[in-house]
Amino acid sequence: MLRPLRLLAATILMTSLLGLTACASGPAVRTDHDPTANFGQYQTWGFYQPIAMEQSGYSSWISERIRADVQKEMEARGYRFATSGADLLVNFQGVVEDKTAVWTVPRSDTEWFYSYRHKAYVAVPIWYDETQVSRYKEGTLTVDLVDGKRNRMVWTGSASNPVRSKQKPEQKLSEIDAAITGIFAKYPHKASGM
Repeated sequence: MLRPLRLLAATILMTSLLGLTACASGPAVRTDHDPTANFGQYQTWGFYQPIAMEQSGYSSWISERIRADVQKEMEARGYRFATSGADLLVNFQGVVEDKTAVWTVPRSDTEWFYSYRHKAYVAVPIWYDETQVSRYKEGTLTVDLVDGKRNRMVWTGSASNPVRSKQKPEQKLSEIDAAITGIFAKYPHKASGM
């Protein structure tokens, strides 16, 4: 009976630690770029049409927040917004996927054996690895920068984070802000002439 209780306590502790580290560290950000792109030539920006997240034909409060965050980040880098003919076009999308995390936890226990030679029970320590499995949902927000003249992606950044259920809209907006800020923190370029 004691062993299942220890297993349950360890599982709860590990799940809590994973949740805390996910909250504390922010989203995992990855970027990539076209090595042949000349980022020094770009001065203006606009939104790609249609935005991948709005292909159903309508926007949402989430896509509007992403638009506002992207605008703030692009303008902070000196790019001017253009409704048509922009040098850089910004596209974005969000995906939620089912994920599985598997890890092992070292364990030790004691097994009791009867020794006929000593006519007594003998404790023998046992060490083993116990496999833990956690299933969760992960959300990924991707921002692409496309060369407006060539219609070719020149830079992409994505932010991934576990999705927590039962979030208030304010918490979701805060996570969107953190994702966009994290993505653009790894964008090293500024508008030409800055």
